[in-house]
Amino acid sequence: MSFFLCLFFLLFSSATAVCDRCLHQTNVSFFSKDQALQSGACGYGSLAIGFNGGHLAAAIPTLYKQGAGCGACFQIRCKDNTLCSKVGTTVIVTDLNKDNRTDFVVSRRAFMAMAKTGMGREILKLGIANVEYKRVPCDYKNKNLAIRVEESSQKPHYLAIKFLYQGGQTEIVTVDVAQVGSPNWAFMSRSYGAVWESSRVPTGALQLRFAVTAGYDGKWYWAKSVLPSDWKNGEIYDSGLQITDVAEEGCSSCDDQSWIPDS
Repeated sequence: MSFFLCLFFLLFSSATAVCDRCLHQTNVSFFSKDQALQSGACGYGSLAIGFNGGHLAAAIPTLYKQGAGCGACFQIRCKDNTLCSKVGTTVIVTDLNKDNRTDFVVSRRAFMAMAKTGMGREILKLGIANVEYKRVPCDYKNKNLAIRVEESSQKPHYLAIKFLYQGGQTEIVTVDVAQVGSPNWAFMSRSYGAVWESSRVPTGALQLRFAVTAGYDGKWYWAKSVLPSDWKNGEIYDSGLQITDVAEEGCSSCDDQSWIPDS
């Protein structure tokens, strides 16, 4: 276990290099067609359109974090007092933004949601909006963390999964898989985005354990029996877990930058 803890802290340190919860200034543009986000680098596919009412975003590499930032939530509000509301909107990262002119490219729906009531069409005319943003906890209400088995999985030689509905303000940094009841864990590697893979697939029903950035030290979760012995490609399985933790970063230099939305 000491090996896993050392590995975890190494990954934890690299994953929290950017102070997400600080208030940042940038520009934001939007996709003219939301279908573009279905082919996002996080690997959510068509499922992405159903997240957060379609308020989605492609984020720059420092926020995408080689896939660790997939599923992160950010509150964004634009700064045009004539067009923009004080609250803005919340988006979920589902893609990588390679355009260095903006930190985010958001869905058309999310861009319009930054506007005051009745001003959605007008805000689209901006094309690019000057905004401020910060990371916030994701809240999926009563939804548990879910695990989807990818179509590329080839039982019993290869397993690929992705995590859905990851609540809180956390990042998954390491994942292990084992047969239910067995102490023999096999590590999984991040394939890309939110997808994790292993070519060492145990037989029978499977359990997962994974570490997330939480508090200052991180936290382990254990899904004791999440994949049945007859797991199938394309199926989504309930982990029975809800993540509500918040990673505490060393951001003392920006802790005084309060953001209190007006009603």
